This record gives sequence, C-alpha cells and structure tokens, in this order.
Amino acid sequence: MMKEALFWEKTLRDNVRCNLCIRKCDIKEGCLGYCGTRLNQNGTLYTLTYGRVAVMSICAIENKPMYHFFPGSLWLSVGGLGCNFRCGGCNNSDLSHADVKRSLFKTTYMTPEMVVKKAKENNCMGIAFTYNEPTMWFEFVLDVFKLAKQAGLSTCYVTNAGMSPAALGVIGEVIDGFCADVKGAFVESYSRIADVSDVNIIFSNVSEAKRKFAMHVEVVTNIIEGYNSNEAESREIASWIFAELGKDTPWHLTKFFPSGKFKDVGATSIGILRNLYSMGKKEGIYYVYIGGIQDNPEKHTYCHNCKRMLIKRKQYGEIENYLVDGHCPYCKTLIVGRYPYQGV
Repeated sequence: MMKEALFWEKTLRDNVRCNLCIRKCDIKEGCLGYCGTRLNQNGTLYTLTYGRVAVMSICAIENKPMYHFFPGSLWLSVGGLGCNFRCGGCNNSDLSHADVKRSLFKTTYMTPEMVVKKAKENNCMGIAFTYNEPTMWFEFVLDVFKLAKQAGLSTCYVTNAGMSPAALGVIGEVIDGFCADVKGAFVESYSRIADVSDVNIIFSNVSEAKRKFAMHVEVVTNIIEGYNSNEAESREIASWIFAELGKDTPWHLTKFFPSGKFKDVGATSIGILRNLYSMGKKEGIYYVYIGGIQDNPEKHTYCHNCKRMLIKRKQYGEIENYLVDGHCPYCKTLIVGRYPYQGV
C-alpha cells in the first residue's frame, strides 16, 4: 500500500529530502531512498511498506533480547522489509537487505487493527517490531502502537537507533521498551560493520529514549572478532552506558555467527565474550549478559548486591523467576526493570 510518508521536504524541482533517519536521503523524482522503502513520486515522498508484514510470530520477550522487561511474557513479534543500515553479518538480511519493490508480493497486508487483534487473541503482553529496522515502516508502527496502547498492550521497539531525533520525538510517546543494537563505540567500527558514519545521533537517541521518554532501555552489542571485539571499544560502550543510561541498564553481549558478507568471519569465541563480560562488570554495569551460547551461567539474572540467582533462563524463553515485586527475595534489593508478569 502506497501512503504519503512522514518527515520529508521538497528541495530542488521535484526532488525531496527524507528526514526519517540519519541518512537524510536526497531523492530524485521516480527514485528510492537508501533503504528502498521510500519513493519520490511526482515530488511527493511515499512509503511502500505500510501494512506489508513480512514475518509475524509469537515468542518470548527474551528473544529480542530483553531480560528485565516483563520476563517470561509472550509477544506478537512483527517484521517488514528494508533497513537504513547495511550490516555485513545481518541475520535477517533476506528482509533487511531485500529489494523492497520486488519483495512486496511476498508480504501480507494487515491493518493496525488486525495486528492489535492478533496480539489480543493470543493473550500477548504486547507487540514488538523487530526482525528488520522498525523505523523503515514508521507510519505503520506508529499507528499500531497508538492502537496497542489504547487496547492495554505494551510496546517494544527493537532498533539500530538510527532514526532522526524528530522521528523519535513523535513515536517516543508510545514506546515502552527500547532494545538498542549498538554496533560499537567508534565511527570506524560503524562504517565497517554497517556502512554508517554518523554515530553521535545514535547514542543521543538511546539516551533520549531513557531520559526524555522514560522507556525501559536495554543495549545489545553483537561482538564480531576483528571488528568490535577489542576491550578498548567495549569499555567505551560500558562507560557510556554507565554515564548516560545508568549502571542498572542491561547490556547483552551476543555471539556472532558467520552470515551474509561476513560469512568468512569466524564465530565469536566464548573466551572473548567472557573477557568483555568481566570488563563490563568491572566498569560498574550491574547486569551484563552473554547471548547466543546454550547453558552458560551469564544468561541468568543475579542480584548485584547478594549475588544470588533471581531469574533462571531455560530454552525457548522459559524462565524461573524468583523476584518478588521487582525485589530480590533474599536481601530485598530493587532490581530495576518492569516485572508485573511473574514467570513459572
């Protein structure tokens, strides 16, 4: 469905500038922006992907990953087409790097009402936009989230945080959980991993999500050996989390698996992940996690005060949750997060 886009302006003649994300593409008449989801038709910018659902599933919030946000709850997870980044090792490149115009026939059209109804029918805690960058179908996500909030559902936005500050300012009011994929600390790493050169807005957006909109924020860094795996870079990320988001902000260090253009890059070793895990703890981050490895103790939640296990994570999103009203039952320490839902 073609729908006039938000966040654009006319420039020269029939050219337009898209102001949705950090790229600020200047788009000639009849052409697409970098992401492939925005078309300039006769001097008006349109989104090609409104309501075009490419994937939908019901899964645990832990899969995002979000560990301190209604642990153990089930979410309607929705994905579309396109991305404003070009991560060489993207696990969902069939969606994110798709030729959008040629792939639309593979999608299913749904209205915002249909998505919210699906979540309610399946007793989901909320709706998460994930799989591809949700900013790419901003108009649809915004409409779905507005209806979701009216229906008593929670919302989760799994993102590279590369939207424009103006876009965040509009949608921030209807986002509850913000899962930010931080690729690295330096411009060089972002350029090599994702073809992105403006990193300041990314970090500013994540900070704004927490400070201005009071979202629950968790940070994810996929550790790729030879790209962002050095301790100095991870220490910079840890220092930024501590200073800007708070020491109780969960930080997920995930294992990279070879794929896409990075198929010849080796999988991340457990040794590197555990070294960075220890460094994050030393930098003062209470809740550092290692993801992508089965049966590792670093995927559980421990009280930062008494060190007792509080949430044990099993396979397929199953958990054992020992928290009592968000507090450690042993020493009564508050474990910051959102915990109305009690796991089995």
